[in-house]
Amino acid sequence: MKAAALQMVSGISLDHNLAQAHALLDQAAQAGAELAVLPEYFCFMGHSDRDKLVLAETPGLGTVQAFLQDTARELNLWIVGGTLPMATDDPQHATNSSLAFSPKGQCVARYDKIHLFRYDNGRERYDEAAVLQAGDTPTTFDLADRSGQHWRVGMSVCYDLRFPELYRQLQADVLLVPSAFTHTTGQAHWELLLRARAIENQAYVIASAQGGQHENGRRTWGQTMVIDPWGQVLGQHAEGPGVVVCELDFERLQQVRRQLPALEHRKL
Repeated sequence: MKAAALQMVSGISLDHNLAQAHALLDQAAQAGAELAVLPEYFCFMGHSDRDKLVLAETPGLGTVQAFLQDTARELNLWIVGGTLPMATDDPQHATNSSLAFSPKGQCVARYDKIHLFRYDNGRERYDEAAVLQAGDTPTTFDLADRSGQHWRVGMSVCYDLRFPELYRQLQADVLLVPSAFTHTTGQAHWELLLRARAIENQAYVIASAQGGQHENGRRTWGQTMVIDPWGQVLGQHAEGPGVVVCELDFERLQQVRRQLPALEHRKL
């Protein structure tokens, strides 16, 4: 199965972001991808964290969900919509949610980001919990590719990457990590953590990133990549918008797990 990791530099215009996302998704489909993964906050990177509350959607209703549904159907693609803000019972908080749509336009899974990022090095300060409500449910979905092969796909978002226990629970063949890593933390840890998650779970990793200088002044690391179960980087895009399309080989996945049955050797 061919899979595509999409990189963006999202701005403050919802319409512009969705237009760019559509162009990248179309590029992925033209390259033969069956699964395409957008980055975290593909639809919007506002001036402040509170701006995302204005765009928060309710399940089954909203511009971004309609875009994902229609585009999946139009391009005959499995699409994972990076993340978008979803409304909660508290108007002061939203969830940071990743939605998966089948080629028929059906929403087959929703994952609310569990681990909320907080960072302060004296120059950069982030605290997602100020406007986001954490999720609490590890989430997977079953994807049948065009050959009839079934893949267990595990969902995660950005800062989740630092918590390996989540990925152990997912027990997936493919791990998704749509992200908007800061330039500082990405430069230090992004590839190292992604390859570790691939190796220890003997799974493919699709890591779609924001990558560049944003209108709101934020700089994200980029380096979107696809990694195989042995930890090899199959494809990578450094900075700016782009598409990484790679072949996911189920037999290769099984081969790695047979040759080094580490998952069977777990004791804890």
